[in-house]
Amino acid sequence: MNKQGNAYTFIYAAVMVVVVAALLAFVSQALKPRQERNEMVAKKIDILQSINVAASSADAEQKYADIIGEHSYIVDFAGNKVEGVAFDVDLAVELRKPAEDRLYPVYEAHLEGGEKKYVLQLRGAGLWGPIWGYVAVNSDGSTIYGATFGHKGETPGLGAEIEKPVFQEQFVGKQIFDQGTFKSIAVVKGGADAEDKFEVDAVSGGTITSKGLENMLSDFFKGYESFLKNLERASHE
Repeated sequence: MNKQGNAYTFIYAAVMVVVVAALLAFVSQALKPRQERNEMVAKKIDILQSINVAASSADAEQKYADIIGEHSYIVDFAGNKVEGVAFDVDLAVELRKPAEDRLYPVYEAHLEGGEKKYVLQLRGAGLWGPIWGYVAVNSDGSTIYGATFGHKGETPGLGAEIEKPVFQEQFVGKQIFDQGTFKSIAVVKGGADAEDKFEVDAVSGGTITSKGLENMLSDFFKGYESFLKNLERASHE
């Protein structure tokens, strides 16, 4: 075959494309288990952070096993437990469903002294991509014990500030219900009242991200409302 001809060039390029595609597919498949494990560990670190437990990739799995272990489940909009594995729920998929049809993961943390916290998983939309969070609630079903938030692609120094401790710490002690009525948490631009149990300061310069986070909180707290009210009733029995 004439190596200077167009046919040779076309065949050579086609073969190289196939070879490179095959190599990339092989590498992707080979790395997939490691990528999935890294995602799982990162998720456990976030869940633990919401209950104020520091963890690293080296010890997150053990701490998660000790504090939460098998005490996780899924609830529906009515607050009833349903079949399935909480860790396997994809909130990106659930978010596309009506709130009444979604699956809501709950991670029940057992802290020292028998104290229980309930970690709720949330997901919403920021300026440039999805935002998500884990909010830990006391056994009264209303008081926030801790929170952690993450994002994909928010602007550094602006919307990305939702993942900083100084923002997340504001949520500790805030309330989801006002005398039994669902209220959620407002993310206030220009300065929240520190004494107000239902608002926190917005991210400076991150108006759209802050609004997206506020909407995410309201949307998913509403989905967990029946479950949280069940907790509140149980705490008074």
